[in-house]
Amino acid sequence: MKIKFLIYGLLVALLLVIGWQFFMPPNAKVEDVTSPTAKQKNESFSTVLSNENEGFARALSPREFSFPSDHGPHNDFRSEWWYFTGNLKDRQGRQFGYELTFFRFATKAGAPDSKSVWRSNQTYMAHLTLTDVQGNHFYTDERFSRAGNDLAGASDKKYQVWLYDWSAKTQGETDFSLRLQAKSHDFAIDLLLTSPKSFVLQGDRGLSQKSREPGNASYYYSYPRLTTEGTVSVAGKQFSITGTSWMDREWSTSALSSEQSGWDWFALQLSDNTELMFYRLRRKDGQADSNSAGSLVLADNAKVALKDNDVTIKILDSWTSPHSKITYPSRWRLAVPSQGLEVEVDPLLGDQELNVSYRYWEGAVSVKGTKNGQPISGQGYVELAGYQ
Repeated sequence: MKIKFLIYGLLVALLLVIGWQFFMPPNAKVEDVTSPTAKQKNESFSTVLSNENEGFARALSPREFSFPSDHGPHNDFRSEWWYFTGNLKDRQGRQFGYELTFFRFATKAGAPDSKSVWRSNQTYMAHLTLTDVQGNHFYTDERFSRAGNDLAGASDKKYQVWLYDWSAKTQGETDFSLRLQAKSHDFAIDLLLTSPKSFVLQGDRGLSQKSREPGNASYYYSYPRLTTEGTVSVAGKQFSITGTSWMDREWSTSALSSEQSGWDWFALQLSDNTELMFYRLRRKDGQADSNSAGSLVLADNAKVALKDNDVTIKILDSWTSPHSKITYPSRWRLAVPSQGLEVEVDPLLGDQELNVSYRYWEGAVSVKGTKNGQPISGQGYVELAGYQ
């Protein structure tokens, strides 16, 4: 689902308004500019989100997708994101999870009235995480830059998005293979992704509705199974790895509705070569929102659309962060009765909470259960946002 990046974009826009006007060095973190208090990080979404969307395009109806141009930026929308997660192992079975996310947001509609290469109303942010299961440690980093003078940006000619030296870019004339490279102080990834399955248009032919209001939607497509190989580096040690990644692309202008407080998002890759994506939107009254939705991608890449009542999710455990004191659900039983599927989803580590511009939990998980009475297993990622 990844509507979190709309949240991030609007939050960072607020930070820009209150004082961020200058170029940040390549290794700078958000704390170099401003250090939000715990109260600010834990505010409800309704107080953080701006509803000023005048002049921006809206996702109102299904559209034709065109590649490679739709891999690139859609500057007439307020925000968008390029999102990668994956589960990896080295030859000895040491497990890692990773997230690399780029997103763009516009501080105002329309192109700036200036010929300067430094003047831009487009700003980029990126998150990088690594879950070292054996080391029992979760690493995070965050970067910002304006798009001016090629400090950050995306191409509509080929798959390429970057922020300083963090990048996702194609290695040839076609979209894949795609290389991810990002390095922080204590950890790094250098991964090559190939696609045994094609992309999937989420929602109604790529239009993913988030609430009843017209235009409160995004354009959304996924590559739900990407064969992955390369290296991860942790605390000075390098590991050769293989595994599987997931890629989401989404662009939008609208925010959550006033009745919605957050979401639980599941992206699961199952051992029978199928994939399950489901986002459960949560209302402020504690109930699941009827706009919750997802899809099951079959082995032949056919999509089965899932509505809110097609999936049941039962929380089996919880985890309280020692950093923020926020309590998150931490183990789930997820069922899709029409597909004969029932699985338990378990985090590889409890502490996969990002304490960046906005606190949220996003981490690698394992999957185990049955499908039509037969054992099934898998792996994936879960995102939990809007918990107080």
